[in-house]
Amino acid sequence: MANIPDVMHAIEIPRPGGPNALKIGKRPVPEPKAGEVLVKIASAGVNRADTLQRQGLYPMPPGATDIPGLEAAGEVVALGPDVSRFKVGDAVCALLSGGGYAEFVNVPEPQCMALPPKVDLAAAGGVPETFCTVWTNVFERAALKPGEVFLAQGGTSGIGYTGIQLAKAFGSPVLATAGSDEKARACEAFGADRGINYNTEDFVAVGKEFTNGRGVDVILDMVGGDYIPRQLELLAREGRLCFVALMGGTVVEADFGLIHRKHLTVTGSTLRSRTIEQKASICRALEAKVWPLFESGACSPVIYKTFPLDQAAEAHALMESSQHIGKIMLET
Repeated sequence: MANIPDVMHAIEIPRPGGPNALKIGKRPVPEPKAGEVLVKIASAGVNRADTLQRQGLYPMPPGATDIPGLEAAGEVVALGPDVSRFKVGDAVCALLSGGGYAEFVNVPEPQCMALPPKVDLAAAGGVPETFCTVWTNVFERAALKPGEVFLAQGGTSGIGYTGIQLAKAFGSPVLATAGSDEKARACEAFGADRGINYNTEDFVAVGKEFTNGRGVDVILDMVGGDYIPRQLELLAREGRLCFVALMGGTVVEADFGLIHRKHLTVTGSTLRSRTIEQKASICRALEAKVWPLFESGACSPVIYKTFPLDQAAEAHALMESSQHIGKIMLET
């Protein structure tokens, strides 16, 4: 590991709390174990899950580092035993179980991907978590098909704009909700056929009107709570509701008769707790099916603001203000 320092800067959470709970500290640079690569991080995406971890509400999987950060991009600088696909000097982006808020991170080689075409290291750190999440939930679990109508809740978030781009690229009419007229228009700039300001419009009424009363086929939801019964109402026969978060609450009263009568599917998943093999399968699907969309221009990262690593607290404060449109990034 020549030319690699012994110590790195990393963001720590000494005690759960608000954004200022994030502190810059020093940690030993990890050594890659069998099947792992060591990546010198150039950029890392900030995600809602990181803010939950900071608050003590999203525990790490067994064996994962306590350093937050679920995605990063950078240069491979060392290889553990049994690594065959990447070599020292390769630029990669990676899906992490943690550790992205640092200068170096160990990653299982199968969770690394070559950079998407036309995406540089500064932006690529914001791709893996959102694109893997949308792919596995919208296209694997909810099985969105070309021509089916797709609704993304929170369309200007990282997950939201990614859902809009991918659904549109694969041939779906797209609706998306957001909290202001400005953000609704941003959803349309990302590719949505209709942005919906949920503070002034009823997304159920708009969705019914858009589909001539039929309802939408797939909803990607990160809200939950009182959105759930409304979404069941909006879904068309054989529709699918897929959760990636439940920011509005986990317990709700809903009419399950709608699920029965309309043959609906309600599903959800998390990404962080999946096995290396499961994450690898998603990463290979992205490289095969989604990376060409970056080449064609149908997909591209949307970066709202980038902060230095030691300003992670400011990045979290911005995330929790919900003022952003697109990804918030850290750079080392």
